[in-house]
Amino acid sequence: MRIETQVLVIGGGVTGAGILRDLAMRGIHAVLLERRDLNAGASGANHGLLHSGGRYVVADPASARECARENEVLKRIASGCVEDTGGLFVALEEDKDEYIVDFISAAARTGVSVEQADLKELREEEPFLQPRVKAAFRVPDASMNPFLTTEANLEAARRLGARVFFYTQVTSMQRDRKRIARVDAIQAKTGEAVEVFADQVVSAAGPWVDQIGALAGADLRIAYSKGSLLITNSRLVNRVINRLRPPSDGDIVVPGETVTITGTNSIRVEHLDHLRTSASEVDRLVEEASRMVPALETARFIRAYAGVRPLVLADRDEPDRKISRAFTVFDHEKDGLENLVSIAGGKLTTYRLMAEKAVDLVSRRLGVDEPCRTAEIPLPGSGEGRALDTSQRLERLRVPPPGGEVLCECEMVGRQQIEEIVAELRKNGHPIDPNAIRLRSRLGMGSCQGGFCGYRTIGYLYERGLVSSKKGNEMLADFLEKRWNGIKPMLWGEQLRQEQLLEAIYCGSLNIDGSL
Repeated sequence: MRIETQVLVIGGGVTGAGILRDLAMRGIHAVLLERRDLNAGASGANHGLLHSGGRYVVADPASARECARENEVLKRIASGCVEDTGGLFVALEEDKDEYIVDFISAAARTGVSVEQADLKELREEEPFLQPRVKAAFRVPDASMNPFLTTEANLEAARRLGARVFFYTQVTSMQRDRKRIARVDAIQAKTGEAVEVFADQVVSAAGPWVDQIGALAGADLRIAYSKGSLLITNSRLVNRVINRLRPPSDGDIVVPGETVTITGTNSIRVEHLDHLRTSASEVDRLVEEASRMVPALETARFIRAYAGVRPLVLADRDEPDRKISRAFTVFDHEKDGLENLVSIAGGKLTTYRLMAEKAVDLVSRRLGVDEPCRTAEIPLPGSGEGRALDTSQRLERLRVPPPGGEVLCECEMVGRQQIEEIVAELRKNGHPIDPNAIRLRSRLGMGSCQGGFCGYRTIGYLYERGLVSSKKGNEMLADFLEKRWNGIKPMLWGEQLRQEQLLEAIYCGSLNIDGSL
């Protein structure tokens, strides 16, 4: 396959999707390649926290200012992806008073909104919060669905003519003096070779950004900082809860729609694939988070997962917690390249600003003078007062059968929603399988982790003629295996009993492992 375009974007996470939308809105023809599926890297393995900037006010004021500004922008233009929960920074009895004073003054300097909370009111609003809180401050944190956000950006870009290719991995770049003349890729599902000829290439490959740069002879110094997160089977807090101390392990608890997400830590790793969360990490995170929310000590945890932060290094020996969370746009002039842009660092909260700065550089190179308008125009599904609300799922289910049939009770995903997702996947030529549906609906991301909705979804795909022969069995096994990888570190108590039930269903009754 031969593709000619003005701009090639590499990376299908939220930043790459934001870049594609910005390019399309400025009238620039663009194509995006992603080696796997939607949010396969760091964009799909985070808290889903829309930062107020409070976490960074003391040690990283530049990041705090970026977060404070973008927090307001995203609540406006991506309201359909954001639940405006509000947030709290809480100090426990053992936390230092000096840091509280520093926090208040630093917030004032950086423009982060901070309001002292009445502790009596707080205990009524957050019944599971540690009663030994000595001080608490309200901040405008929020919970954000990264999958909805990325898909909305891609949809906006597609409507303006951009093209997206999933499961298409860049394998090499052919360089002609100061330019990348051709980018070679391969489609994983078909094995078809792809040749892309672009005037400009933008690498938004997240933790893989240095590897993509190396294909063109560009040198990027990136630290791979792994962060692990844990998910409970229920929602225990109404607001984002942050520990009021210097950033450390297990000091954030986020209400993530129907569940609670807690973490994180920071561990330098050398390899990006096959990340695992160890039992010791789980113990550490539960111990620390339960100091703020004691109910987490006995909560049922259903999953652990890990992502890698691509941190831009100034000094290779710098500790991960000391490295700025601000982002960097690389023009690669020092590498002798005129048509490559790389972007690294940053976070979910600043994805739109990252995209804007990268596209500003690309536009100057192309001689395009259209301004960025992504901070003004709402994403598809947002605007007009719409907000992320779990109750909306119930509304979607209130349709006549068979559309109202529920395939996933945990996350309230019905047949009609899956029909819409499948239609969109087919329209755009993307592979259809349970994992692709999960990323776009939360199917399988609740308490049973795909145990019951997995086989129902495969049955639906057979019914629609979208799979045949043993292909559905292979898809189901792959779907369950991906869920199992995150369940293994959590096998105790109620979660262990849940897995024994699912083992009886899939191995004892359905013989999925072929042992009967």
